[in-house]
Amino acid sequence: MKRLVISFLLIGFLLTACQPPATQTLATTTTIPPTPVEISVSAAASLTEAFGEIGPLFETFHPEVKVIFNFAGSQMLAEQINNGAPVDIFASASKKTMQSVVDAKNIASDAVQQFVSNQLVVIIPASNPAGISQLQDLTKVGLKLVLAAKEVPVGQYSQEFLAKASTSSDFPTTFSDDVLKNIVSYEDNVKAVLTKVSLGEADAGIVYTTDVASAEPGTIQSITIPDEINIPASYFIAPVINSNHTAEAKLFIDYVLSAAGQAILSKYGFIPVQ
Repeated sequence: MKRLVISFLLIGFLLTACQPPATQTLATTTTIPPTPVEISVSAAASLTEAFGEIGPLFETFHPEVKVIFNFAGSQMLAEQINNGAPVDIFASASKKTMQSVVDAKNIASDAVQQFVSNQLVVIIPASNPAGISQLQDLTKVGLKLVLAAKEVPVGQYSQEFLAKASTSSDFPTTFSDDVLKNIVSYEDNVKAVLTKVSLGEADAGIVYTTDVASAEPGTIQSITIPDEINIPASYFIAPVINSNHTAEAKLFIDYVLSAAGQAILSKYGFIPVQ
C-alpha cells in the first residue's frame, strides 16, 4: 500500500511538472492617432499648381490638419460661399470678388490679406497658325481669340488691358474694339483659356504669367504685355466667418504668408507680397 501511494504521488508530480507555465497576460495599449481635421480651401484656378504643392507641405508640419482644395473661377467660388457652401478659407484672384463675400457678411473685412500678385500675358499655340508676332496682331481679321468671361478676374483684367492699350500711342484707338471682334468664346476660368489655346482650338488667349509656367512644355508660346499697359492682378486670402475650424484655417493662412509659402508661390511665377 505504501508503495502504491508513493507511485500515485510520483505520477502526480510528473504530470504537474509537465504542465506548461501559466501564461501571463500583458496589458497592451494601442494608441490610435486622431483623425485629422479637414479644412476646405476655395482658391482661384490660377493657384492650382502652387497651392497643390503648398498643401502637402503644410500637412507635414501640421499632421492634425487635412487640406481639401476646390479650384475654380473666383467669381464662382464667391457665389458658392455666399450661397452657404461649407468653406473655411477663400483665396481670390481679385479684391472685387473678395469684396463681394465681405459685403455678404461671410468674411470679415479686417481679416482679408493680400498674399501675392500676378500679371497678364498673351499666349498662342506652339505652331502659331495665325502668325502672331506682336500684340497688334490680335486685331487680325479672322483671328480666333478666347478670353475668360468679364465676371472672372482674369477676364476683367484682360478687358482693362485692352482699354488701356487703346490709349497708348503704340496702338490704334480702336485696338480694344477690333480685338474684341475676334472673340470666339468666353471661358469660366483661366485654365479653360489655357487649355483651348494649348490644344490649338484658338489662335490666342490672355492668361496669367503663372499659367505659362504651368503649361505642358512645347504646347504654347507667349507674348509679353509691357508693364505700362499690363494690369497687375492682386490676390487676397481670408477665413470664412462660418468656418468650424478657425484655428486650423489661421494656421494655413499663416503658412501661405510665411517665407516658405511665399517661396513656393514665387517658384510658380507669382510676385510675393513685399
